[in-house]
Amino acid sequence: MRTSHWIRLAVAAVAAATLVGCGLGDPNGSGGTGAGDASAGGEVKGKVSLQTWALKPKFTAYMEGVIDAFEKKHPGVQVEWLDQPGEGYSEKVLSQAAGGTLPDVVNLPPDFALPLVKQNMLLDVAKADPKRASDYVEGGTAAYRFAGQDGTYGYPWYLNTDVNYWNATLLTRYGLDPKKPPATLDELIAAARTVKEKSDGSVYLMSRKPGLMDFANAGVKLMSDDGKTFTFNTPEAAALLDTYRGAFKDGLLPKDVLTEKYAGNAKLFTSGTVAWTTAGGNYITSLAADNPSLAPQVVSSPAMGTPPLYVQGLSVSGGTKNRATALALARWVTNAENQAAFARLTSIFPSTKASASDAFFSKSDGTNAGDAKVTAFNSLAGARMLEPVQANDAIKTVINQQIALALSGRTSSKEALDTAVTRCNQMLKD
Repeated sequence: MRTSHWIRLAVAAVAAATLVGCGLGDPNGSGGTGAGDASAGGEVKGKVSLQTWALKPKFTAYMEGVIDAFEKKHPGVQVEWLDQPGEGYSEKVLSQAAGGTLPDVVNLPPDFALPLVKQNMLLDVAKADPKRASDYVEGGTAAYRFAGQDGTYGYPWYLNTDVNYWNATLLTRYGLDPKKPPATLDELIAAARTVKEKSDGSVYLMSRKPGLMDFANAGVKLMSDDGKTFTFNTPEAAALLDTYRGAFKDGLLPKDVLTEKYAGNAKLFTSGTVAWTTAGGNYITSLAADNPSLAPQVVSSPAMGTPPLYVQGLSVSGGTKNRATALALARWVTNAENQAAFARLTSIFPSTKASASDAFFSKSDGTNAGDAKVTAFNSLAGARMLEPVQANDAIKTVINQQIALALSGRTSSKEALDTAVTRCNQMLKD
């Protein structure tokens, strides 16, 4: 788990540095580097290593139970469980890969997997285990297919997505129906205008500027098919920025949204000064601890457009010497039963299609928190990773800076997007 996001149970990719060094040799002994030419066939036996990310000590009992059951199912198999701290995990994985010590099965979000895929260090599980695709939701599987790369390089493990959260008290106070909250950007802006006018500007509905996910939902192609260049400087993206610029000019968003003083959408919502935010499916449960008087007032609705997908997965090293056992272990950890048990311990959702019939996720207990959980879970079937994994923190900083300039009117939307694309593409090359 990434310390700053998954511990708060909302995955967002951070960039793994470009891997430098020699690729692993051919695990098939065929004289090439074809890690993806493997077969899932073979006897499940011997030793295999599994590396997770910041699961100890909270989930030690769970993981040990999963591993013990696997070893019992396959007598003679020995699993070495490694768990790395949250901080510095991407650097640790890159160091392991470069040094030839990458564990057989390793917990990698898609952005951490990509540089290893480019160096042919991960197994193409689509070829090695062709039956696996039918077991997982499509968005989870698609997260491990990368532009410009053939194959699929991970089993989706656990997921999250965003839903909309509304302060029903504030919506009602300012003439809006919390049972019919905005479902499109146009409706959102119209509702924001109503809240501004009826609250005399003391309350905001909208409190964040747009980003890459908003471009994606507007139909903008963010990257080229080969994954080498950003392409989001389109008329559609400019039109979206123009819409937000108009909203900002009309005072529908806080001025601080463009500055370093910006507290963040969720914090403003928690404080009761903003009537809308987006967050993961279990947000109301955590909100009850931060603002217990607000939590009962919150209602949820599905994300606008395509729901964003946040993914953690298990990849198999291309250099594993025990391929059949590594594949079997990855499948075992990510099967429906084990994922469901994990999800019951924390605020995540399973990635398996079989989980769709699990009442724990699909039926609400009648509370607003239960309703939100079901809304999020039902969204997973159509959720997708909206931001390219190439968009690391440095690249998104450049994009956000240019978006802020456009919204403030200091530059045109087209100029801001052109500048962002030029700079980001140069950063991809560096």
